[in-house]
Amino acid sequence: MKLVSDSTKVIYLAIMIIFIIIVGLFWLDYIGLINIGKIYHQYIAKEAPSVVDAADDEPSLIEREEFEKEKDKLLQRIEDLDKREAKIVEAEKIIAKEKEKLEQLQKGLDQEKKALELEKKKYSGYKKNVMDLAKKIESIPPQDAVDIMVQWEETLIIDVLRQIDQNAAKEGRMSISTYLLSLMPKEKASRVMYLMTQL
Repeated sequence: MKLVSDSTKVIYLAIMIIFIIIVGLFWLDYIGLINIGKIYHQYIAKEAPSVVDAADDEPSLIEREEFEKEKDKLLQRIEDLDKREAKIVEAEKIIAKEKEKLEQLQKGLDQEKKALELEKKKYSGYKKNVMDLAKKIESIPPQDAVDIMVQWEETLIIDVLRQIDQNAAKEGRMSISTYLLSLMPKEKASRVMYLMTQL
């Protein structure tokens, strides 16, 4: 008859293994390889958070104040950006108006330039006609010339007489403009001489 049964041996063996494991764990904790206290609190003695601990999850007063400050800064920044955007939009409107004014001014200048060029062409043609008339007047008898000239507008008479003076000065001879005036009717001659001093 066996003094110790097999089941008793198994129990003793299990107790011995558990004892060895416990002693081994304490030994490892002693030499610093593991931290039994930390493991115990982390896995074994872990408790549900209390009401006080749960309250710690809520933002503190300082954190709320900081949050409000950051929020105010953000709102102020947004307001500043809105103001800057409004100023930019207003500036763009002003620039657009000024651009439109410049375009209108440019159109006006272009029209004036075209009109000036047209007047220049007309004057160029008029000037050529005056030069031709002056040569023709000088080439015919003075009385015949006067009979023709008194039919003209006074401004044309003045321009032709001045051209006759220029031709004479250029060629170094006496001008016949004074003589032609003397042959004109006194009233006409007086009017032409007066206008020559004014124009």
